[in-house]
Amino acid sequence: MNNDKLKQSFQWLVGLAGITVNGTHPYDIQVKNDELYGRVLSDTALGLGESYMDQWWECKAIDTFIDRILRADLLSKVKQDSATAWQLFKARALNLQTPHRSFLVGRKHYDIGNDLYLAMLDKRMQYTCGYWEAADNLESAQKAKLELICRKIGLRPGMKILELGCGFGGFARYAARKYDAHVTGFTVSKEQATFAAKLCSGLPVDIRYDDYRNASGEYDRVVSIGMMEHVGHKNYRAYMELTHRLLKDDGIAFVHTIGGNTSRKICNNWTLKYIFPNSSLPSIAQLGKAMEGLFVVEDWHNFGQDYDKTLMAWYKNFKQAWPGLKHNYSERFYRMWEYYLLSCAGGFRSRSMQVWQMVMTKSGRTRPDCRIT
Repeated sequence: MNNDKLKQSFQWLVGLAGITVNGTHPYDIQVKNDELYGRVLSDTALGLGESYMDQWWECKAIDTFIDRILRADLLSKVKQDSATAWQLFKARALNLQTPHRSFLVGRKHYDIGNDLYLAMLDKRMQYTCGYWEAADNLESAQKAKLELICRKIGLRPGMKILELGCGFGGFARYAARKYDAHVTGFTVSKEQATFAAKLCSGLPVDIRYDDYRNASGEYDRVVSIGMMEHVGHKNYRAYMELTHRLLKDDGIAFVHTIGGNTSRKICNNWTLKYIFPNSSLPSIAQLGKAMEGLFVVEDWHNFGQDYDKTLMAWYKNFKQAWPGLKHNYSERFYRMWEYYLLSCAGGFRSRSMQVWQMVMTKSGRTRPDCRIT
């Protein structure tokens, strides 16, 4: 197909979402290289993201651009590319999130530089969705999220908490300082482990640089905040079995995760290549099957719209901090990170992705008396 026909096909496709090539609206795409049309039509999500990194196109409002693309379900109208087919084959045939492979996302994403995360995140270093119901800024939204979790799990002084995927240690520090809890946290990021250990110094917190599957002991609460996205569809059941085994009979398990509306094996190719290798978003069906026979779901809370606000706040911080960061990162990295934050914001705005918090107990116990929102 010659480039004129590719351009016509591309214009027709984005037109279904109300987007005009070289149009005047903030969400219209401004094409700088005509090879973009064939690249996106052949490589879909990977081609769109990489071509932005390569400065082949611009857009004043990438978040709204992606929101419109997803609401119009344009990907379903494009033939699946070979790279996606290959990734899907691997996800079906292999366990992409084995204990050995689990450390890849730490090296690729979480270890890229604490200067970036310090500049972008709130003071508690929360790299998951804030809770904005009564908040008007990132700091208050992240504090509200932590307090919401503590209320949902009925945290009390002296309790032993296992946190699977402890990030930079913000929850562990909050739970230990405010609730006098004893927290054991696992992370596959060296940088996070070092940072979290310093952040929680002097508190009853044990941070371990290790795969979550090596956790042992017995705990009053088992919590994961933003780790289920790295567990993988072949491991959801094993994750729930591990949680069940480590949780006291009268304990409470808690999961905070991004979720998808349909059951899939992998994320899109651009995200896999540049942001979160081997990641996948669980669906309600996948998590429900993994929990079956192990847990009673006491509460399932969706506040996915709050991640749109969180991501836009992170992007504002990142953009403002860039002059002080750019000596450590390339301009191509800037465009990659910009596209990551804004495209994800569009994903949540379109409701293609959700944020779920689940409160679970073992079968046979009475309903917990903690406050569930």
